[in-house]
Amino acid sequence: MPPDVLKMLNSGDTAWLLASSALVLLMTPGLAFFYGGMTRSKSVLNMLMMNFATIGIVSVLWVFYGYSLAFAKDVGNHGFIGGFGRVGLKDTLLSASGTSPELAFVAFQLMFAIITPALISGAIADRVKFGGWCAFVAIWTTIVYFPVAHWVFFFGDLSTTKDGGFLADHIGALDFAGGTAVHLNAGMAGLALALVVGKRVGWPKEPMRPHNVPFVLLGAGLLWFGWFGFNAGSALAANAQASVAFVNTQVATAAAALGWIVVEKFRYGKSTALGMASGAVAGLVAITPACASVNPVGAIILGVIAGALCSVAVGMKTRFGFDDSLDVVGVHAVGGAAGALLIGFLATPTVTGILTPAKGDGPAGLFYGGGFGQLGKQAVGVVLVAVYSFVLTFVIGKVLDKIMGLRVSEEDEVSGIDLAVHAETAYEIGTAHGGSGGGHGILAALTADHAKGSAEPGDKKVEAEA
Repeated sequence: MPPDVLKMLNSGDTAWLLASSALVLLMTPGLAFFYGGMTRSKSVLNMLMMNFATIGIVSVLWVFYGYSLAFAKDVGNHGFIGGFGRVGLKDTLLSASGTSPELAFVAFQLMFAIITPALISGAIADRVKFGGWCAFVAIWTTIVYFPVAHWVFFFGDLSTTKDGGFLADHIGALDFAGGTAVHLNAGMAGLALALVVGKRVGWPKEPMRPHNVPFVLLGAGLLWFGWFGFNAGSALAANAQASVAFVNTQVATAAAALGWIVVEKFRYGKSTALGMASGAVAGLVAITPACASVNPVGAIILGVIAGALCSVAVGMKTRFGFDDSLDVVGVHAVGGAAGALLIGFLATPTVTGILTPAKGDGPAGLFYGGGFGQLGKQAVGVVLVAVYSFVLTFVIGKVLDKIMGLRVSEEDEVSGIDLAVHAETAYEIGTAHGGSGGGHGILAALTADHAKGSAEPGDKKVEAEA
């Protein structure tokens, strides 16, 4: 690495960025448990597989062209999508991003690119072909996520103006860690894909309760833990901005969890563990864009509003007739939009200008003397990301459905997508199968179990064959 680049690097900032990258990666397995516990037992492995497959697909695409499309300088400074200057991670080994090696920044942003399409999986749980999901992730990440990441996260050459993404630099919308680029983007995509795929068999008349609430709480805990890397890590340095983002993340999440269960108590007479976990995630989503714009009191206010609002929103899907299996729209689309818009009210220049020499240099929200200007910019960002994501996802889903079919057969959906698609089940209850060993033995045993489960009572022939 050239000596002039080495002089720019700070070991503490680099260590924090790499640790934050690992924390954000942990969020995707955490999401898999959060979603997996909310599904029915016959489809939990499929949900985990969808999330883990996303890690593999996006990681490879990111190296080949994803990072370049999201973070290389675009030709013409239009701010819509990056160029090809970093294809194959060209030149990243010898350059810096701020006070860290560029490869550390590459790793950090990769984890954002992974979890965004993974969030969509919850909207279509129980009913989508695994191959169709993998194809969707590759196409959607390329056409939708990489451009939107460029809009929101790319600031270009900080010594110039209007040289980065058009939402960040050209319009001036604030989104510190991805409330629009990640959560609103994924939430609107989840809505579009749920409409393309259609409702689950039996929904909404048949109860489809979470099969493992402890899994849900475990997943929520892992998400909460990893989110400190998501938000505080977005400072890209171990500094005051990271500290305020860290504290705001904690208090907003706690407030949102409380807000959700209070609404539950008033609406249904009970406060649930599922509600507490969902409220915490809603708070994490909402504080994501605002964690470096509001003070801790503002973060608590934002969290309470987000928790209550998302609690009401998840109940609206039945009224509007779309089957968002695991409340991706109600939590991520609504929570992400709410957090981004509340910046326009609660942003304080003391926080937004925390890295500037003089206090009060940053943008201010309506309640801190900023007028409606910042709120308008936030609204523009929310609308553009929501429309772009919904329309493009709907088109991608329709094309894939025509070409390869996205949905499993009704028989496979009813009997269990885990066994039908993956030849596995999450839980073996009863006598363990032994003797043959290996994958073929497991497959044979599961096939036998499936045959027994499909047999009519008294069907001795099928039982004998099994």
